[in-house]
Amino acid sequence: MNRAARALAVAVGTGCGAGFSPIAPGTAGSALGVAAYVLLSPAGPAVLAIALAVLLPVGLWAAGICGERYGAHDHGRIVVDEIAGQLIALASFPARPGWLLAGFLAFRFFDIVKPFPARRIDRTWRTAGGVMADDIVAGIYANLALQAARAALGS
Repeated sequence: MNRAARALAVAVGTGCGAGFSPIAPGTAGSALGVAAYVLLSPAGPAVLAIALAVLLPVGLWAAGICGERYGAHDHGRIVVDEIAGQLIALASFPARPGWLLAGFLAFRFFDIVKPFPARRIDRTWRTAGGVMADDIVAGIYANLALQAARAALGS
């Protein structure tokens, strides 16, 4: 693989450097995911779906290369998975401060707690696929929690 492709993989995998944050790089990646959602959501759900359809395989590719580069399949610098998970968590919600904060907190909670099957994926899939998949699961759980909150609030 050429140098430009590796540089692109590192840029994507680390969230344009968010993964180099000395404190809580996963949280920095999630914050970048919220910012991406704020930028994408006005264009509508189809654009968000396309962005995720592109980000998931590209993130898989980038996570694999970053894992090799940094010597660990799920190195802390890899945050493309948090970005994707955060977009999933916020999907279908208005980009308003309350929902953005709730989505951010819900995703971080589920990403850290790793409810079934996320923990099993994290422990057994020692690949780039596992890196991405456990955060996809966390994003789905967070989105479902937000859906429940919206239903309870009647909004």
